Amino acid sequence: MDLGLEGKVAIVTGGSLGIGSAIALELAREGCHVAINYRRHDSEAKKVVEDMEAMGRKGLAIKADVSSYGDAQNMVETVVKKLGKLDVLVCNAGINWDGVIWKMSEEQFDRVINVNLKGYFNYNKAAALVFKEQKSGRIINISSINGLRGKFAQTNYSASKGGEIAMSKSLARELGKFNVNVNVVAPGMVLTDMAKSIPPEFLNKAIDETVLGRIATPEDVAHLVTFLCSDKARHITGEVFKIDGGQYI
Repeated sequence: MDLGLEGKVAIVTGGSLGIGSAIALELAREGCHVAINYRRHDSEAKKVVEDMEAMGRKGLAIKADVSSYGDAQNMVETVVKKLGKLDVLVCNAGINWDGVIWKMSEEQFDRVINVNLKGYFNYNKAAALVFKEQKSGRIINISSINGLRGKFAQTNYSASKGGEIAMSKSLARELGKFNVNVNVVAPGMVLTDMAKSIPPEFLNKAIDETVLGRIATPEDVAHLVTFLCSDKARHITGEVFKIDGGQYI
């Protein structure tokens, strides 16, 4: 199925590992040139770019702090300059720093909000300025089912992910008249390297919550994101797509 992504240019934040790298590589397979943002994982980011270039695509890795609007603006400007344009933004970079609220420090709360929520604002705004002028674009914000249902010991993380959803719905209203689609993908537990390292009892509990008896791979999420970036999803905006194997229900 031709998704109409050949020659498009995308940014994927948090693109050096896990869900982000899977999304970047899937977009490249469908014909996109992709710039990834990363913070610490230099060798992993370099490998993602090499893999995209092996497909015949242009790849770009830019070290940037998502919580800085200046870094976000500079990255968008660099991508437009080096890759010629920008068509797609996928915001994926995020952190968690868990704790029950009576033990959670102000630093814990602020750090998660600054990366997960303000970081999305920074890139959404920087990309929206480009998309508004060219009257086209796709924004996909990666949230979590915990932004819909809440999660024990994750008041900061759940608040940030719920905020991403509310922000995305507002942006869909603001940018629709400029032919810009804004949607949210909300995964449940995903089998990233981080998930593989958690105690088995917590992983098994997440599996038990699903109705399919398994948890998602990063590639499962990437397939959905790629579809939402494509021409096949041109009449979808302001929506939240859970991809959780029935974990939410």
